[in-house]
Amino acid sequence: MTQPPYHVLFLCTGNSARSILAEVLINRWGAGKFVGYSAGSFPKGEVNPLTLRFLEQVGLPTAGLRSKSWDEFARPGAPALDFVFTVCDQAAGEVCPVWPGRPITAHWGVQDPAAAEGTDEEKLAVFNMVFRELESRIKIFCSLPLASLDRVRIKEDVEKIGRTTAD
Repeated sequence: MTQPPYHVLFLCTGNSARSILAEVLINRWGAGKFVGYSAGSFPKGEVNPLTLRFLEQVGLPTAGLRSKSWDEFARPGAPALDFVFTVCDQAAGEVCPVWPGRPITAHWGVQDPAAAEGTDEEKLAVFNMVFRELESRIKIFCSLPLASLDRVRIKEDVEKIGRTTAD
């Protein structure tokens, strides 16, 4: 019997950069094992144009990406979430909705590339750094033997991943 995919939600305040990058990465590295989503507590309403530009430059899909409220994932009929990760410090300190299904949560805070200043090239360099850090964490997460770990061990492991940085 095949394990159904785990559903993973990445949260950030604006849902325009970090959480979008994480959604794309989990869908790439966890294809078949994970389904990724992203949302924000106060979504900007549009994905940051540099986020889309960066993803296109690294050859990752951008179709269907949108900035949306975390309320979409707390409503009846929303996907049952297995994991919820905050990727910005502000969202980590906010009172989150009650997620159906008791997902495992952790904080994986990273710098906000949308707040970077300078030329587009300098900003894209920050996007690259944040992308690599999230990619490193997501690759580690995707390699965990989730089916053979208990809930407490999984919680410890995902919190530990949030403290790692890209090499």
